[in-house]
Amino acid sequence: MSHAAAALLPTSRMVGFDLDRLSAYLASVGLPVDRDRPLRQFAGGLANRNYLLWIGGRRVVLRRPPDGELPPGAHDMAREHRILRRLSRAASFVPDSFHHCADPSVIGVPFQLIDYREGLVIRGSDLSGLKDLPDAPAQLSEMLVRTLASLHAIDAEAVGLGDLGRPEGFVARAISGWTRRGLLAAGADSLAGRIREIGEWLTRQRLGDQPTVLLHCDFKLDNLILDPDTLQPRALVDWDMGTRGTPLFDLATLLSYWSEPGDPACLIALDQMPTSKPGFWTRAQAAHHYAALTGFDLAQLPAARVLCMLKLGTVLLQLHRQWVTGAVTDPRYATFAKIGEGILALTHDMILGLWHDD
Repeated sequence: MSHAAAALLPTSRMVGFDLDRLSAYLASVGLPVDRDRPLRQFAGGLANRNYLLWIGGRRVVLRRPPDGELPPGAHDMAREHRILRRLSRAASFVPDSFHHCADPSVIGVPFQLIDYREGLVIRGSDLSGLKDLPDAPAQLSEMLVRTLASLHAIDAEAVGLGDLGRPEGFVARAISGWTRRGLLAAGADSLAGRIREIGEWLTRQRLGDQPTVLLHCDFKLDNLILDPDTLQPRALVDWDMGTRGTPLFDLATLLSYWSEPGDPACLIALDQMPTSKPGFWTRAQAAHHYAALTGFDLAQLPAARVLCMLKLGTVLLQLHRQWVTGAVTDPRYATFAKIGEGILALTHDMILGLWHDD
């Protein structure tokens, strides 16, 4: 989600809702909507919808889940609201969520209101906004790893999130859950067979013997809003899957988006971060810097990488399904099945030792 004005959709492409009903509800809880300011929808993002709204002369973000059937545990506005309320008091790069509405009758789905943070959002491989910063790739590489390490250093108990999620058995549930979802999303028997073998391989690994930390669960560059001059984080967004568990899950998630020159075609086509461009760290450099900052052991990182690649490939298949069913019309979704299938095939090669991520 981008909070920069340039990332607002044209009004003709907005997916709207009943603003009169929303305004009446918010007025009833002491949050008067400035109706002389138009509601606008932010561009970017692949699922949850984010809108720019003015309340009492203040810019805020209204965040809501997508339409249609939602995967279990995803797009949870109540969970995200609670995390942001607590975590924003401990980390300057976490915006506050100051209101949550669980009543779907207001705009059709639950929603929350989040502090607006303006800044730079880097999507895909586009670095055109950083021409005056020749060292930007190295700065961004270091910032990503340091921000993740800073998140994992926060004491969950101290910020009131000591009961978030179920860290005991987190990895086992992730393996079984993503294997099950992958099998449901797989269209071909051959792909389902690979997914089943990946799940069986993961259950034989000793993944999870790590300290418990707060997890973002989708930590990547375009979920950070940056100061355009310093490239430091102003906001880490998209917390609807936040929980507690092994830190390697967040690190491996970041690395699953971290493409390098010479990577297989599916990783380049993913185009989620510009890390294949000159000057960016390699995945190995990023992992080793994270270990140096946190002191965490990376021995189980290869297995965590397999798990997060399984997750990524499955998510892409799920997103493509939304496009097939008409729940979304964004043309980007049309290619997701091919990329997801490629990533799952590559993950299968990883467990066979046919592709080494080093």
